[in-house]
Amino acid sequence: MLDSILKRAREIDFKIVFPEGNEYRTLLAAAYISKNENKRVVLLGEEQEIVKLASKYSADIRDVEIINPKNDKKCEKYGKLLLEIRKGKNLSEDDALEIVKNPLYFGTMMVETGDADGMLAGARSTTGDVLRPALQIVKTAPGIKTASGGYAVLVPNCRSGAEGMFLFTDCGVTPNPSAEQLAEISFLAAKEAELLFGIDPKVALLSFSTKGCSEDPSLRRIKDAFDLVKKRYPNLLVDGELQADTAIMPDIADIKDPEGVLRGRANVLVFPDLHSANISYKLVQRLAKANAIGLILQGVSKPINDLSRGCTSQDIIAMSAITALQKHRKY
Repeated sequence: MLDSILKRAREIDFKIVFPEGNEYRTLLAAAYISKNENKRVVLLGEEQEIVKLASKYSADIRDVEIINPKNDKKCEKYGKLLLEIRKGKNLSEDDALEIVKNPLYFGTMMVETGDADGMLAGARSTTGDVLRPALQIVKTAPGIKTASGGYAVLVPNCRSGAEGMFLFTDCGVTPNPSAEQLAEISFLAAKEAELLFGIDPKVALLSFSTKGCSEDPSLRRIKDAFDLVKKRYPNLLVDGELQADTAIMPDIADIKDPEGVLRGRANVLVFPDLHSANISYKLVQRLAKANAIGLILQGVSKPINDLSRGCTSQDIIAMSAITALQKHRKY
């Protein structure tokens, strides 16, 4: 799966910006990407510091562009654009200029203006810090109200899902999604799975209950979300509410949900809240030694993605390929 993602991404003309240019895993990944993945790479930060770090780690960054947001000539242009975008937010011109000197805002402005095709950050920054400029500046795609985040979870020696591949969502953005938000998250995740991984999405709305085995009032939100998905996206293969084993294990589905459309073959798992999604992907990652790639932002109008602060350079390389594949994404 990863080889396929990297191969397809190499065919896309793409300029990617890394705001955390002085972070060593990002630096090593950027050096590799510029040399081997047919991508134009920009590192943000103080040039002398980045060059020194590259020397320490023997990273070849001769083909990498380095921009220092604190003194770049584009700051004035970006500051004026931020004032326009954030009109009514009581920003002064000086405030806007200072904000765009922040690498995360500067990188987002590069994407918004077309000076870069995509941005990847989060090796050192929190998800909130990466999301804030993305949602303030680039915003969600037309017609999309809810941004969300998924993880591609690749489980070794597993025949469930798409030969061991699952998309878990929402793992990083909306803590307690409403039925409306869960429905949109389901649609976005399905589109992302189809685009990035070339699979036919089979979506399960997960719960502690399988189709009425409990009447707890908290299930109403998941049942309503399922009804909304069926109404709005009639071509999407989806079912719910389902317990996790019913969703991914055919033999369990035969017992608990014999009339279900998924038959235990779900590959897109939609969790009822951020707690359960984040806990689940990390447990699978650590206990099953799965490869968890993300956070893949869904619903954002341009390619911006977030990394886990526990990521490796290989994770960053994989995520840069995913970011490139999102260049022509349409919802």
